[in-house]
Amino acid sequence: MFHPASRSGGLDPLAQAVRRALGLATAGALMLSSSALLAQQGAGSQEAATDLETLTVEAEALSIVTEDSDDYRVPQTSTATKLDLTPRETPQSVSTVTRAQIDDFNLDTINDVLESTPGVTVERLETDRTYYTSRGFDISNFLIDGLRVPMPYNNVHGDVDTAVYDRVEVVRGATGLMSGSGNPAATVNFIRKRPTDTPRASVSGTLGSWDHRRLELDVSGPLDDEGRVRGRLVAAGMESDSYLDRLSRDRGVLYGVVEADITDTTQLTLGHTWQQNDTDGNMWGSLPLYDSAGNPTDYDTSTSSAPEWSYWNVETQRSFVELAQELNEAWSLKGTVTHLDMLSDAQLFYIWGVPDAATGSVDSSKLFLSQYDRHLEQWSADLHAKGDVDAFGRTHQLVLGTDWSQSRNQQESRYPTTAATTDLPWLDDWDGRYPEPDAWAAFPTTVGDATIKERSVYSAAKLDLADRWTTVAGARLSGFDTVGEQYASAQDTSLDNELTPYAGLIYDVTDQASLYASYTEIFNPQTEIDRNGDYLDPVEGVSYEVGLKADVFDGGADAALALFRTEQNNVAQPTGEMIGTQQVHEGADGITSEGVEVTLAGELAPGWQASVGYTYLEIEDADGEATNTYIPRHLVRATTSYRPAALDALKVGARLRWQDDIERDRDFADGKTRQEAYALIDLMASYDINESLTASLNVNNVTDEKYLTSLKWDQAFHGAPRHVMANLTWRY
Repeated sequence: MFHPASRSGGLDPLAQAVRRALGLATAGALMLSSSALLAQQGAGSQEAATDLETLTVEAEALSIVTEDSDDYRVPQTSTATKLDLTPRETPQSVSTVTRAQIDDFNLDTINDVLESTPGVTVERLETDRTYYTSRGFDISNFLIDGLRVPMPYNNVHGDVDTAVYDRVEVVRGATGLMSGSGNPAATVNFIRKRPTDTPRASVSGTLGSWDHRRLELDVSGPLDDEGRVRGRLVAAGMESDSYLDRLSRDRGVLYGVVEADITDTTQLTLGHTWQQNDTDGNMWGSLPLYDSAGNPTDYDTSTSSAPEWSYWNVETQRSFVELAQELNEAWSLKGTVTHLDMLSDAQLFYIWGVPDAATGSVDSSKLFLSQYDRHLEQWSADLHAKGDVDAFGRTHQLVLGTDWSQSRNQQESRYPTTAATTDLPWLDDWDGRYPEPDAWAAFPTTVGDATIKERSVYSAAKLDLADRWTTVAGARLSGFDTVGEQYASAQDTSLDNELTPYAGLIYDVTDQASLYASYTEIFNPQTEIDRNGDYLDPVEGVSYEVGLKADVFDGGADAALALFRTEQNNVAQPTGEMIGTQQVHEGADGITSEGVEVTLAGELAPGWQASVGYTYLEIEDADGEATNTYIPRHLVRATTSYRPAALDALKVGARLRWQDDIERDRDFADGKTRQEAYALIDLMASYDINESLTASLNVNNVTDEKYLTSLKWDQAFHGAPRHVMANLTWRY
């Protein structure tokens, strides 16, 4: 049985030793980094560090950095295929949120970043649990530096801080070639900051509405005189109250990474990230959207369904080790091992049903209390070789690799025997006081413990077919095993030799514009059984995409127009038959989505950066009826900034998030709940006081729009009203 005080999660001694070694090695090197950096601040040391030619053996696309630049685009990406491709060479829709965008608009969490990403919606269902969607499906695939990170339940607990990341790349559509199993929605790739060749440091402080306080430190540079060992330390701390009643957050982040040139052709990198999220007054579920008569509740923006004793704490520790070997001038080999340990505990309060139409109160029989603990542990490994091949008078790019992951998810929920004893008043008038159980540990416990293992080999190639013709093709062969159960639901399933193909064709119409077409797949295992008692074959996700990509504004920006169609096949549907106590299912057609995306990212004129995306989407079920109506059919994401040449110390910018109407059928009354179309407008301005000091001001939701954060569930809460953040940053 899972015990919240235990961190090992059943690890064997070797695994525990490796994990501890990773953390201790990184911590030890970072303790030396401060003195080493200070020792090199003299002019002579700086000159030596500058003149030294430092080895770089990482994949070129991952080596690109966006910090210290105003750019809103990147020249290359490897998220879709692990090949180093320009946006025009990638036969799928790709968007990047760069470090400049993150800093300009204080996008301190991954939720903030993905709300700025074209074609992505952020479903803030609760204060501390978030889902993401793209092209009509939940996003289930996440990478860190191109390595798969399994994400049980397709959601994120707590706020993932962006202090440790250089940028975030998103590839939309089915992405099984690089991400393995999952939904045909998108893959999100977080690219970490890495050590720099020269000494640098920054300190940033932010004050904002609702007593928001944040402090961030970033120190990087060589750790030895020759510059063959380099380190980076990033630390951030945040405390804040909220516009929501009783909600407050504390967050701490510490990231350390050391890379060393072992030989002239070998580089070793060790890194560790620790993050602690402590939330008080969090909501489990959200607010009832209507009463027993179907009347909208229309609560105040600040209304919360959380009692004063509720909390949700999440601690995450993530370690990685990389070994990169340059084989020759054309080929390199890289191996990576990562370990994740996430521990969370919470006291929760849930409203099931709706308030009484006459009194506005919620009957105690509709209230549920819970104490919840979770331990998620993951190991992942990847080994791949990448390089150029000369054949038929042309040069082609090839990657060959294998990866493996194991994810163990342990959960424990305790529910009081008598769930609740006191009715709730109208929530706008409630002060959060509610009887807290005296002895949680004595209550009945429900547990879950399941382990997922996935293994695969993969290959991808960019083939230069002719002067204007290029193809990008690849395949992944996967095996998948799950053992255990979650809350009395068996999870045992096994798959072998699951083939996931990838094919794309690009035709250069001109030197600046290309037409492309692609076919991509992904699969998702199922635990439902058929009439023979066997598990159903996986759900198949297929994406078709055609489009036009171009270098515009004198090559300073990337523009794209995409037409896409995504299908889900073999989705489990109940037949009404039973085998013992198990429901029999059969595979059937699932959701189909299709639409249009238009994106533009880069420099539109000297000093003017922009990232703009418009998505039109249709989503239908197997009967051709509109479904998932909580997802906007029209979506606009836009950020822009301008630095005038006559006053280049000044930068001004704006961010727009617009969506059309959404709705969902009500669970407890006739009719639908609707959220009208709305636009959120954020403004920013920054000024370089001198070469080292910058001041900035952000005003978010300047029109003070009142809106619901999601309609994915039959409950929701309101988004943040107008608020302000002021920042002061010093850089060396």
